[in-house]
Amino acid sequence: MAVFVLDKSGKPLMPCSEKRARLLLVRRRARVHRVMPFTIRLVDRGQANSVLQPVRLKLDPGSKGTGVAITREVKAGGDETARDVAVLSLAELIHRGAQISLSLTARRAMRRGRRGRKTRYRAARFNNRRKPVGWLAPSLQHRVQTTMAWVRRFRALAPITAVSTELVRFDMQALQNPEISGVEYQQGELAGYEIREYLLEKWGRQCAYCDARDTPLEMEHIDARANGGSNRVSNLTLACVPCNRKKDARPLSDFLRKDPERLRRILAKAKTPLRDAAAVNSTRWALYNALKTTGLSVETGSGARTKFNRRRFDLPKTHALDAACVGVIDSVSGWQKPTLAMKCSGRGAYQRTRLTASGFPRGYLMRSKRAFGFQTGDMVRAVVPSGKKAGRHIGRVAIRATGSFNIQTAEGVVQGVSHRYCKIMQRGDGYGYSLVAQSTKESGHRGDASRRALSLTGLKADVSRAN
Repeated sequence: MAVFVLDKSGKPLMPCSEKRARLLLVRRRARVHRVMPFTIRLVDRGQANSVLQPVRLKLDPGSKGTGVAITREVKAGGDETARDVAVLSLAELIHRGAQISLSLTARRAMRRGRRGRKTRYRAARFNNRRKPVGWLAPSLQHRVQTTMAWVRRFRALAPITAVSTELVRFDMQALQNPEISGVEYQQGELAGYEIREYLLEKWGRQCAYCDARDTPLEMEHIDARANGGSNRVSNLTLACVPCNRKKDARPLSDFLRKDPERLRRILAKAKTPLRDAAAVNSTRWALYNALKTTGLSVETGSGARTKFNRRRFDLPKTHALDAACVGVIDSVSGWQKPTLAMKCSGRGAYQRTRLTASGFPRGYLMRSKRAFGFQTGDMVRAVVPSGKKAGRHIGRVAIRATGSFNIQTAEGVVQGVSHRYCKIMQRGDGYGYSLVAQSTKESGHRGDASRRALSLTGLKADVSRAN
């Protein structure tokens, strides 16, 4: 995984390898600037004495997560028109839009209850709140704002000159007939393609009757046409060839009479809309317009081209690698890197009282968010000399007023570590960080990837002791 590099004045330089970063730290030519994403700052070089290359930031927006890839264009074979990209860093931003939506729903219920009780101190709400043009729900606006926040952060860590983002799927009908509109979309190639892609996303690319994967799937009518079933999307599912032939025109209740749980699940899922796709469709243009305000060159790509590039280069299906495949590219190299997962965890809550399902208090939190100079979410390093917790622990801390902290490490949670053994490595910024390997064949499991990438962080203490 590439290490971000800053010059002595804090301006971004070209990222370097882990080996070079380790040598710079050991030789005291650099200092640790940030742990996640790992960044070093040179002490003897400015940006004027360095050579910068074009670096592109690529985004693959999603509902639950956004893939991020930082790439560098490689001129291979002297062909100036070729777009060969080398992956420098991979990341995945995990949103918390669902949590925001649930919190707003709970708050709305509480406010409605207070108004229903005719509480004197709360004035009635009148119909005087108009939504501005381009308004998005808070759970959707969160996706745009967190993505733009990390675009600004990566611009401060790397010399990014351009941005690529996935915007829309290709529209085969519009390509062939630019004047197409209205009911004409119900005919031809577009309708079939969209329905198939919709069903693949909705049913998880597996047979609804036997959960078979990696096999040819067919569109299946839940209520057969022979029995009066319609072609509506809510009446369609996916089935493998054997299951499709076995069910034939039988009613679903008769076909799954021995598996009532699967019958209930299929009927419930058939009526459920694809909310993730709706969320992406609602935010894609807002994100695109926000990216244009950065002043960088913004390239857009379609989902079909991203899928084509990923299959052509035989890459695993991840958000980060999908981001690397956005746009027009001729080859991809250096993608065998762990992905930095950045989970939106927030900076705490104003509510200091825990409530039961009925709304009664069940517990109280600390009045202060800090204890002994630490705050929940800080990344710490704890060196415990003896006892059951003896050893070196690096991870995210959860504080207590007693001074006995919990540390979330790559191997698990270490409970009951005294604050006296903890040392701040990076202040909490509202995100939880972890490193995920591309596949189990590369590093064995997630903990190995985390330990390998966090091995550089230990040099901070070594350099401090040497100084």
